[in-house]
Amino acid sequence: MTIRVTCKVCRRLGFSVCGKMKCASRRKPYPPGIHGRRGSKRGRRMISEYGAQLKEKQKLKFLYGLNERPFKNLVSRAAAVKGADTTRRVIELLERRLDNVVFRFGFAPSRRAARQMVSHRHILVDLRPVTISSYTVKIGQSIQIRSRSLSLGLFRDLDLHLKKYEPPSWLLLDKDKKEGRIATSPKADEAESGINLPAIIEFYSR
Repeated sequence: MTIRVTCKVCRRLGFSVCGKMKCASRRKPYPPGIHGRRGSKRGRRMISEYGAQLKEKQKLKFLYGLNERPFKNLVSRAAAVKGADTTRRVIELLERRLDNVVFRFGFAPSRRAARQMVSHRHILVDLRPVTISSYTVKIGQSIQIRSRSLSLGLFRDLDLHLKKYEPPSWLLLDKDKKEGRIATSPKADEAESGINLPAIIEFYSR
């Protein structure tokens, strides 16, 4: 299950999570509402450790567009792997979601748009349509846009976009075929920066 994220959320968190190039949080770096600008001028209130952890959790959750239950379950899955780095495992599980992989390949302008592509059967995994956004893509699996979908207006400017786009190093992309594969596990330092991952793990460890 996913959640819709607006620029108001970005402004409240002080961090862009909506996926828009022209996010309002960059033009208005203060909380929304009539007291937002005034409050920022007076200085921010001290935030508790719990509040800080909650904010980091909200940033990552909203960034990937997930509701609380699926996000909590994902963190639990990551923590259940014995001997693994939980923070790295969290990022790996998030990055290998099908909607995120489609976004990372540059096929969609945002994760929200990628989820719509998946649900509308525009995306193939190993030549078969998969409509579950949370599907975990395995290393070596093929991800491509359905050939008959390429004529739709949705992908009208895709060639121009891909010409200038370079995916993360853990992905292999054939821009001409609109096809890609996961070459290796996602790296935490190549995921979204500016989020305190250990604080999120501590939040759910309470």
